Amino acid sequence: MLRHYATITAGYWGFTLTDGAIRMLVVLYFHQLGYSPLAIASLFLFYEFFGIVTNLVGGWLGSRIGLNNTMHIGMALQVAALMMLTVPAEYLTVVYVMVAQALSGIAKDLNKMSAKASVKLFLPDGNSQQSSKTLFKWVAALTGSKNTLKGVGYFLGGLLLAVYGFQNALYILAGSLFTVLVLTWLLLPGDLGKTKHKAKFGQLFSNTAAINWLSAARFFLFGSRDVWFVVALPVYLTASLGWDYQQVGSFFALWIIGYGIVQAFAPKVLRGHHPTGHTAQWLAWLLTLLPAAIAIALYQGLEPTWVLITGLSLFAIVFAINSAVHSYLIVEWSDHDKVAMNVGFYYMANAGGRLAGTVLSGLVFQYSGLIGCLITSSLFVAAAAVLSFKLPNSH
Repeated sequence: MLRHYATITAGYWGFTLTDGAIRMLVVLYFHQLGYSPLAIASLFLFYEFFGIVTNLVGGWLGSRIGLNNTMHIGMALQVAALMMLTVPAEYLTVVYVMVAQALSGIAKDLNKMSAKASVKLFLPDGNSQQSSKTLFKWVAALTGSKNTLKGVGYFLGGLLLAVYGFQNALYILAGSLFTVLVLTWLLLPGDLGKTKHKAKFGQLFSNTAAINWLSAARFFLFGSRDVWFVVALPVYLTASLGWDYQQVGSFFALWIIGYGIVQAFAPKVLRGHHPTGHTAQWLAWLLTLLPAAIAIALYQGLEPTWVLITGLSLFAIVFAINSAVHSYLIVEWSDHDKVAMNVGFYYMANAGGRLAGTVLSGLVFQYSGLIGCLITSSLFVAAAAVLSFKLPNSH
């Protein structure tokens, strides 16, 4: 089973590199073509919207056909999405790119749901203290390493765009991911994650209060990041601070790599503490302070480069630990037979928050600038903290 876990993790890593790269490629390339911030944000609307649908249906699908199969469907769709964008520039209309991003969004969430739900299956069914510790470590390691590699993907996207151009970068990414698909297909069994009893479609929505409240908090937590992260910050760095594409790609890469490293080591940062709903709550309150502080510093006219580097580095640390706690709790609170559907439902809320953050990133930035996006971010985290009051304080 450990070999299968390693194979799934490697496949998740390979997919994540392309996911980060394509995001940076699209933002930078279409900004270069003269798209407005709101227009760039609109390119990702289907990406996030279909992520919501995919997470809801994907958990049910994974429990019926196996998590390895949903993972490979996701990889195949990502290859198709990358190839769609290789057409000549005159065909890259907003609607066309939105459709390609819809496929990419479906692919990403099928892959993520499959990988994270699989972790529960490699541990014995039970609630022992040792099992909980191991689960926290495995979930944190998988999630943290994924985010680290997504950061590498951001750097890779900026580098490939600068060196090879938009189309050739897409060919390189598509070919690499197809190779990963073939290798993982050969190495994994066909029934991984398939439940003994076929899940009913009506069981898609969680009937567990803790999971519902955690999902609601997750919505606002990830919306708080994407409201400044998706469009506002990369456009601000290029348009206002004069950074080139490789500098922007490198900054985002380092931010996500650092975020992923902290996430992977969250169990050690918490010094063996078993996360509960109370842990998620106080981390959210702490996080609320950071975007507000950055907004105040920018408003006061402090040097923006160092304000952003320092402030967003601190945001990454607290956000990473909070996210790791969330990712652990959803798996810990799920039974083996329901883990795929619960994780799917939970990441549906995650995708919903990202969709809201993406839209607001372009809209708020266009009318209120980066400071407006940071204030909105702080309000979103505060909402997550309030919702976390309802989470149980036991693991």
